[in-house]
This record gives sequence, C-alpha cells and structure tokens, in this order.
Amino acid sequence: MRTSSRLLVVVIFTLLLGSSLLTAQEKQPQRYLTVTTLHWNMDMEDFSMDEWKAIEKEFTKKVTAKNEYVLATNFGIHFMTADNTELVYVQLFNSWNDIDKSSKRNGELIKAAWPDEAKREAFLKKRDSYYDAYHSDEIYATISGAKPYMEEEDKEMLFYVRKSHLAFPDDGTEKEFNELRDPFVKNVIHKNQYIKGYYPYVHAWGADKRDFVEVFVVESLDALEKSFDEIDKLNKARFADEKKQKASGKKMGKYFTGFHGDYVYRSVPELSKKMPPRPKK
Repeated sequence: MRTSSRLLVVVIFTLLLGSSLLTAQEKQPQRYLTVTTLHWNMDMEDFSMDEWKAIEKEFTKKVTAKNEYVLATNFGIHFMTADNTELVYVQLFNSWNDIDKSSKRNGELIKAAWPDEAKREAFLKKRDSYYDAYHSDEIYATISGAKPYMEEEDKEMLFYVRKSHLAFPDDGTEKEFNELRDPFVKNVIHKNQYIKGYYPYVHAWGADKRDFVEVFVVESLDALEKSFDEIDKLNKARFADEKKQKASGKKMGKYFTGFHGDYVYRSVPELSKKMPPRPKK
C-alpha cells in the first residue's frame, strides 16, 4: 500500500489557524470525538469473537443506544497497524459538556438494564475480561470539509486513518489557508469515487496538540490504492500546468511538518450507534 505524498496531505490545511476561522468556515456545529484505544486480553484462553460481539451488542442496545448524550459510536479492529492487539472505540458528542454527562448517564442506564447487582457485576466483569487493563484516550474536534458516508450502514468497511503533525507558521494567513484548502477538499476529496467517507479532526485534548487526524472510509485495500491514483488525477486537473501545481505545493508545505502515521481498521457495523437522521427543513 502506498502511503507517500501521493495522498497529498494538503488536506491537513483543515487545521484551523484560529477559533475565528472555525466560526467562519463551519457550516455544521463543531462536535467532539473521543477515541479510546483498547487492547485485547491476550491471556484470555476462551476468547471468542462471536461472544465479544454479542456482549458489546447487548451493551450497545441497553446502554449506548439509549444514552441521549452520545450521538454515534463505532469500533475499529486492527487490520493493518503496528499492534495486532489494538482496537479503537470512538464516540461522537454534540459538546464538551455532553462527554461528562454521558458518563453519568451510562451509569444510570447500566443499573436500569441490570437491576440485580450480582448479574450486573458478572456481565461487566465478562465484558472487561476481553480487554487488557491498559488503554489510552484522546479527544478531537470536528472541522469542516467532511464527506459523510452515505452508503449501506451495515456494510463492513475499512477506516484508513492518517495522523499528521501540523506546523504553525508565523507567516501563515487565513486568506492563504482558505485558498489552498477549499478547492482541494471540494474538487479532490469530495469528487474521489473511491473515498466513500472522509472525516477530518484536530486535537482538542490529549498527548500532542499537533495531531491532525483524517479518516477515509473505503471498501477495500484495492479501493484505497485506487483512491491515491484518483487524488493525483483530480489534483492535476485543478492546475493549468505543472509549475503552478508545484508552487501551490510549496505554499502548503509550510503548514505541516511532513510526518504522518498510517493505520487501517476494520469496522464492526453491528456494534455501532448510528447518527440520528437530520430533521427535515
């Protein structure tokens, strides 16, 4: 799988140079994504993927689906990452306050779902037994430029996650930022037939404020490979000649460090909480 500059990390420019820029560009309200990186309990002798799914499905149905503060959730299981024990659990919230409220609400819903204390503790113990004690948490803020996934909700997809490190140039301007970013997102990412969904996030809380995370939803590794070629094709079509394309690339280069990491996860659609439908106008 090619993960070179062909993906054109110009998409990084969705980093907001200031909060005023967010207000000006966001057509949708800013939301927050919590990402919990979990690890399988490798010492579990009777590990069963089917049982794990059944347990998490029951928890989702009885707790997460009823938690009004949680907009949507999803699991991503290791497909091509550095750690085969890794899986991620993501939750989307309307506001920062809703993150705190959801935790309290979960506690209430858990007690309501399993009123018998012994049965409740047994279920939670079994659920926890699938995971190692170590986990990490990050919170990201949504930003404009998303391409919502609009196809089959129950279809297993791949999440290609690209984590880049942003630079903060002294000579960066909002005008230049917009001129570089907007046409690329509109004419390259959104028109790419192989990218079924695209979600950009910036750091809100966690270890590294430089983090810029892009999630590309694709059907397969083959589709991901083809998306790189399509990005090249669509980006070249935006410029009259190669010299202008290189000049644009040089300008955009100052907004990121050049570092990135690549991760591919497999979705588990049967365990997800779907976004509520938008109200009709």
